[in-house]
Amino acid sequence: MADTSYPANTPLAIATSTGLSEGYAASQGSSLSTGDLRRRYDFSERFSELALSQTPFFRLVSMLAKKPTDDPSFKFTEKRQSWLKRYAYVVGYRHGSTDVHNNAELKESDNSALSLGGEVKLYMATDYFSAGNIQNVQGQSNGAIKVGDAGTAPEFLQVNQVLKVPMSSTAGGGAATDYMLVRITAVAAQGASNLSANSGTGSATAETKLITGKILRAPAATHIESASYSSDVAQCVSYNVDIAESLEERRSYVVGNSFGEGSSLLGTTWKDNPYSTGYGQTQIFRTEFGMTNTARATALKYEPNEWARVWKDKLIEHKWDIEQAGLFSSQVTDSSVNHTQGAVDYVLNYGNIFSWSSSKNIDDFLQDMSQYQDPRYNQDKATVFLCSTEVFTWLHKLGGFFKQNIDIDDQFRADLAVTGRKKVMGLDVTTISTVYGDINVSRCIALDGSHVKILALNMNNVKYRPLVGNGVNRDTSIYVGVQTLENSGIDKRVDMILTEAGFEFMMPESHAIWK
Repeated sequence: MADTSYPANTPLAIATSTGLSEGYAASQGSSLSTGDLRRRYDFSERFSELALSQTPFFRLVSMLAKKPTDDPSFKFTEKRQSWLKRYAYVVGYRHGSTDVHNNAELKESDNSALSLGGEVKLYMATDYFSAGNIQNVQGQSNGAIKVGDAGTAPEFLQVNQVLKVPMSSTAGGGAATDYMLVRITAVAAQGASNLSANSGTGSATAETKLITGKILRAPAATHIESASYSSDVAQCVSYNVDIAESLEERRSYVVGNSFGEGSSLLGTTWKDNPYSTGYGQTQIFRTEFGMTNTARATALKYEPNEWARVWKDKLIEHKWDIEQAGLFSSQVTDSSVNHTQGAVDYVLNYGNIFSWSSSKNIDDFLQDMSQYQDPRYNQDKATVFLCSTEVFTWLHKLGGFFKQNIDIDDQFRADLAVTGRKKVMGLDVTTISTVYGDINVSRCIALDGSHVKILALNMNNVKYRPLVGNGVNRDTSIYVGVQTLENSGIDKRVDMILTEAGFEFMMPESHAIWK
């Protein structure tokens, strides 16, 4: 019987599109010899070329965002700008010596009706942590921040700032119909004890600031638009409502400041803290495969060299395992075994969550996109939408190929259209244009068996973290001949593929799931 096993220097090379090639003519320096036993081969760069369409997530993150770590428990820093967070809710006011935290009509501090140049005293609270500027995320109950919670005091409020305060003509915090401009003349730390039951702080007081201000623009409406915070607990929880529709219109924003000519220094300022930290950990992935030397020497039908066939399949299997972990794993340590964080697990626990159903239409989807693609929090074009086959087809049906700005019917309109297809790191990516910008869509078959229909990841906030330190590279490597007849006395050969790496996810507000 002829020996059909690979000779000592036969390359096992990676082809551009089909995975592993069994050819004998790979370029020097780009091939892997499996005949040189008891050697370790760094395979990390070529590993990503395998099974492109089957493992789109790993392909993208390993090629676009590889960031080695020298510690299996790695830390990272998030930064959120402070200037765009300067909003607060009016949760009460003071007129005379009376504090009002209900839906009564707003009056000036001396009980007069609102008028230009009049004075108001307003209790202000907010729903994000000053340390790190950490906010609520759409549809996310974990880590929910309620109005007035500890650590949320609006420290940014300063004398001479101008506030735009939404006002309603309806008691109970109806839709905003007007706004009031107030220039702050004094700021005092003030706990509002009768807000505790509604703020959900669990403490005696909610964290507020009591501001005194001059009215620069007197509104026709006289009810505080966000007064429902004092009577409607549900409205205190941002994740429980549509942020854009139910909360945005209730926010009083800083709209500049104003100083008199020749005015002196205030002597006061505020210190922001835009940074927060997180951590991740690496996971050891190991794929072993062995075969008796008798089996290796046996020529079979169809694929005569069984050892070469197994090699190809095991490499793809190893990459598939990493892809699955990168999507679905949970960050836990069990009996000293580390598991890295997966994208789905991370977003379900911390990111934006939108609902999906068979009745989903273009209007529903665009409403979701208006929330997710808010340029204040998700302002770049690095987001990739990994979709199940069902949704990938749905998006193409909705978009069609309509090029004219006309309504076709309720379900098919020109404000969502398929505009092109391109290769991104070798992957087929469809660009779909919406009124909120282009979205890059790729099919991910791993989601087909999941309740997750769309996984939207801002790739600027995702990293692949292989363990590399002290001259040791634990990124994907192949260990040839870890067991042979020569080194063990056992008449078989065992090779091993090993990867120690983790995934890093930051800025949960920049990622989303539809489920």
